[in-house]
Amino acid sequence: MEDPFVVVGADAAGLSAASKCRRVDPDREVIVFEKGRWISYAYCGMPYFIEGRIEQLSDLLSLSPAEADERGIDLRRGHEVTAVDPEASTVTVETDDGTIEQPYSDLLVATGGRATTGPFDVRDLNGAFTLHNMDAAAAIDAYIATPEQYDDDRIADTPADRERVTHNAEQPAPETAAIVGGGYVGVEMAEALRGRGLDVHLFQRSGHVLPPFGQAVADRVETELESEGVHVHTDTPVTELVGDDRIEAISYEGGRQPVNLAIVGVGIDPNTELVADTDIEFGVGGAIATDDHGRTNLPNVYAAGDCATARHTVTGEPTWMPLGLTANRGGRAIGSTVAGDPEPVGEIAGTAVVKAFDLECARVGLVDADAAREAGFEPVRKTITAGSRSGYYPGGAETDVTLVADRESGRLLGGSIVGADRAAVRINTLATALESGLTVAEVERLDLAYAPPFSPVWDPVLVAAKVLRGAM
Repeated sequence: MEDPFVVVGADAAGLSAASKCRRVDPDREVIVFEKGRWISYAYCGMPYFIEGRIEQLSDLLSLSPAEADERGIDLRRGHEVTAVDPEASTVTVETDDGTIEQPYSDLLVATGGRATTGPFDVRDLNGAFTLHNMDAAAAIDAYIATPEQYDDDRIADTPADRERVTHNAEQPAPETAAIVGGGYVGVEMAEALRGRGLDVHLFQRSGHVLPPFGQAVADRVETELESEGVHVHTDTPVTELVGDDRIEAISYEGGRQPVNLAIVGVGIDPNTELVADTDIEFGVGGAIATDDHGRTNLPNVYAAGDCATARHTVTGEPTWMPLGLTANRGGRAIGSTVAGDPEPVGEIAGTAVVKAFDLECARVGLVDADAAREAGFEPVRKTITAGSRSGYYPGGAETDVTLVADRESGRLLGGSIVGADRAAVRINTLATALESGLTVAEVERLDLAYAPPFSPVWDPVLVAAKVLRGAM
C-alpha cells in the first residue's frame, strides 16, 4: 500500500477518521499512533462509572485494538509522535525500541485536550485528582472504596495503570469531598460522589454553576444539588489545596473546608505542543485553526477534535468547543476527504446536555446576551415555565425554556432548557432550528408532535417562541 494516512491520537476523532478512510478507500494505508494504551473510550461516561452505575471500566470502551486491526488500521500503541516536519512530510515517533521517522501523504493531528488545574498541583497529593482519562477514573474509583471492599474486577480486561489503582485502593476511604469547578464535570461528579455516600462541597468561582447554560438553568441546578445534600459554594474561588502527603483541606477566600478527596475540574486546554514548532496557525482558545474540511494552513495536514477549531453555526466565525460529537463527526469527515470523497466537518452550535440528579439541562447556540452582542446581534431573551405533558396526564414536570433572538432579523440565536421530564431531548429542536437559520416566528409555527403522555398541545419550546416573539 502507498500514500500513508497518518493519524496522531487514537480516540474519537482519530479512530473515526481512520475507520472512515479505510471504508472509503480499502487500499489506503492508515497508521494510527497512540502514545498511551487507551483507545476509543467514552470520556463522558467516567462519572457514571465512578458512581457505580457502570459496573466495569471496559464498558466505556468503544473500539478494541483487535477491532481496529479487523478494519485494516495499523494501530500502534505506546508510540509517541514528538515532532512534525511539514517540508519532509514526516513525523518523528518515539517507541520503546527507539526513534523512527514515518512519512505521510496526509496527516491528522487528533491529540485531544488535557485537564487544566489552574494554580493547583494534584500530582503528588494523595486524594487530589483531575478527571480527564480512564486511569484517573480507575484511580478515583479505587480511592473512594475502603481497602477491604475494593473489587479489582472493576478494571478487568483493560490497560488501566494497576500500580496507581492499587496505591489508591490502599488509602483510607474518604468521607468528605471538594469539587473545584461547577462545570459539566463538577456537576456530574457531585452526583457521583453523593451516590457513593460522600459529603460533597462544590466550589464555583463565578456567581452560578454551569455558566454556559445561563442563569435560569443554574438556579434550578443549584437548588437541586442542595436538595440532594451537595453544599454549593458560588462566588467562592478556591485558593489552595492543603496537605503534605494526602489532601487535608481546601482553602478559599474567607474560609477553609476539611476534606480527604478533591476533584479539580476547572477546564481543559487543547494539546497542540506537537505542532508548536511548525508554522501552523492557531485560533480561538489556542486550538489549531482549521477550515470547513478540517485542513490546517500546512499542506496535507488536518486537525480535529478537542485540539481544533470549527465554525460556529450562529456567528459563522471560528470557535473552539471540545465536545464528543464534534470530535467524532470531524474525524469521520476528514477520513472521507483524505480518501478522495471530500466531506465538510460541519458547523457546531455548542449543543450540550448534562444531568444533575433528577434534572436534565441543555443548551445550544448563543445563550449569553453579552456574547450575542459581541457577535454583532441585538439580543432579546425570554424565559418561560411550562408543563412537560398535558396537565391532566401524570408524570409531567415544570420545564424552563430560555430563548435568545436577534431583534432586527428575528433570527433565533440560542436557548437553554431545564426540567425533570425529557427536557434535555427538546434541545434538539432548537439545534435544528439554528442549523436551518429559522426565525422565532418560524420556530413558533413548527408542527411539533402532541399527545398527552409526551407534550402539551403547545410544547414548551413553542410557548417560549410565542412569548419571545411577542416581546420582539
